[in-house]
Amino acid sequence: MTVFQSFPYSRRQLLALGLAATALAMAPGMSRAQSYPDKPLRLIVPFPAGGAADMMARGMALRLGTELGQQVVIENRGGAGGTTAAEAVARAPADGYTLFFATMGTQAINPALYAKLRYDPVKDFAPVALTHTTPRVLVVGAAVPARNVGELIALARRKPGTLTYGSAGNGSSSHLSGALFEALAGVQMMHVPYKGSAPLLTDVLAGRVDMTFDSYTVYEEHIRSGRARALGVTSRTRLGALPDVPTLAESGLAGYDVSNWLGVLAPAGTPKPVIDKLNAALVRAMATPELRRQLIALGIEPASSSPEEFAQLVRSEIAKWRGIVRQSGAKVD
Repeated sequence: MTVFQSFPYSRRQLLALGLAATALAMAPGMSRAQSYPDKPLRLIVPFPAGGAADMMARGMALRLGTELGQQVVIENRGGAGGTTAAEAVARAPADGYTLFFATMGTQAINPALYAKLRYDPVKDFAPVALTHTTPRVLVVGAAVPARNVGELIALARRKPGTLTYGSAGNGSSSHLSGALFEALAGVQMMHVPYKGSAPLLTDVLAGRVDMTFDSYTVYEEHIRSGRARALGVTSRTRLGALPDVPTLAESGLAGYDVSNWLGVLAPAGTPKPVIDKLNAALVRAMATPELRRQLIALGIEPASSSPEEFAQLVRSEIAKWRGIVRQSGAKVD
């Protein structure tokens, strides 16, 4: 005779036991997320100290630290177009204590520029938030006779291949901004790469190079003094600091839109509760009235986004810059 032993638990009781077991398994991770952060954070900046990106990072880090109740320490790792810094973050522990101040260059331009990039701009990072956008300004030296973009294009057509535009380096966003200008205006100019904005500024003011597509913060005092002239803004809309200077699209180059963007990434695999906590803190930090006033006065637009919105921006920008880099012929081995 077969004997059936009745099971002591009902289906409802089993479900309750399963949910309890799941909660116990998740408890350590939830506890860590709730206590995060309990020590200082590192924000790796892919440029040397003293530049515009470093300045933006420090202002943001100060307020982010206030929001999180922990210090955010800046670590500058310049060189190799930002690839050194990006690789370091991609390989860092995914615990929310190492963050990356990523740029359009490191995440969208480098994939098209470097034949062998040692990080994946999408798969190796967890987006946290977009934080800054920095439209570039087309600046000419005082000796250049053009007073607006139309006159500059006419001058370039009269002297093909002789007008020079400087950039912060081959394949940099300032180089590619100039390449896009050439393509849309139907002109040929000579690209002169520099190692950063400082030596380029010196040569623009001295008349050794005719123009550049650079950050307003670099040329602000010289535009005000008349030693350089701003002919156009590279973004879709005018710059708050230069309301009377038209965009390049307004000036006849339909479709011209270049705004360098910066934001915070974490290593891929960082827990979502940590990402969400960082995102909320960054959104509050970038909304600080004092910080917003400081940035806007320098021609920098404070921004914010959800992690998902930032991820979408990165993907769309990778596709956009792949075509521009291909057209420019720029390559870095």
